[in-house]
Amino acid sequence: MLSQGKNIKIFTGNSHPKLAKEIADALKVQVGDSQVSTFSDGEISVNINQTVRGTDLFIVQSTNAPVNDNLMELLIMIDAFKRASAGRITAVMPYYGYARQDRKAKARDPITAKLVADLLTAAGADRVLTMDLHASQIQGYFDIPVDHLLGAPILAKYFVEKGFDEREDIVVVSPDLGSVTRARKFADKLHAPIAIIDKRRPKANVSEVMNIIGDIKDKTVILVDDMIDTAGTITNGANALVKMGAKEVFACCTHAVLSGPAIERIDKSVIKELVMLNTIDLPDDKNLDKFKVLSVAPVFAEAIKRIYEYSSVSEIFED
Repeated sequence: MLSQGKNIKIFTGNSHPKLAKEIADALKVQVGDSQVSTFSDGEISVNINQTVRGTDLFIVQSTNAPVNDNLMELLIMIDAFKRASAGRITAVMPYYGYARQDRKAKARDPITAKLVADLLTAAGADRVLTMDLHASQIQGYFDIPVDHLLGAPILAKYFVEKGFDEREDIVVVSPDLGSVTRARKFADKLHAPIAIIDKRRPKANVSEVMNIIGDIKDKTVILVDDMIDTAGTITNGANALVKMGAKEVFACCTHAVLSGPAIERIDKSVIKELVMLNTIDLPDDKNLDKFKVLSVAPVFAEAIKRIYEYSSVSEIFED
């Protein structure tokens, strides 16, 4: 599958080894031999058990919970590979933690998304490959190339394969004003109109639906978001849509953070099915009957192949 002369190697931290294995299998290479562990006091230890000198190296690591441990693992791995004379290091971050802290929302707020970008660059990363940043302008926080993949085409393809693009009663709904562009692109794939939930957020992880902009009465609606954390926004929105006349509600997201009461809220909500991508490793011990998980491995493998061969990454999602 890979044609360039220089060796390619895929390594992984502890955040999502299953996804790293899927990506490596798609590229027909082996996951690199390394071990990331901790000392008794919690300090992270990285051992690289094979040569990486001069290689084109990709480290697969989502920075989801435990966010700080996974981020430090990634930074220390980058430093270790840099000192081992890797040729080029790409941080493959299917989920980019701290992306919600992308601006000063109030006085004296940190801009932690920029800090993380600086840390990755200082550690020695030459490139970042990620998917659906919470705010696309985060790409501008880096002084190194950033390849920004999109999850919506993968999610939309699932609904197209179920025939939703041929139905007249489908409406794609944005859960807030900030997600309208994502919802519109998703709706274009299904040839469907869009609606918007007008909400306010009195405090973090709490949202209140104020109004629905658009016609959703007697419609099957699909809520589209980039991430679901505590699931308050998505479940409140779904319940409001049904109260205002929607026939049934589907939901989808790229990043299933699912912290705190999220899974319980979704199980008790009117959402018929939640479709998500596996940018974050989901727990095996939870009741996930309402959940459909789609793999991002083929898309990341194709992007890695194109980066390795110095060809266009943007062509992946061009019709």
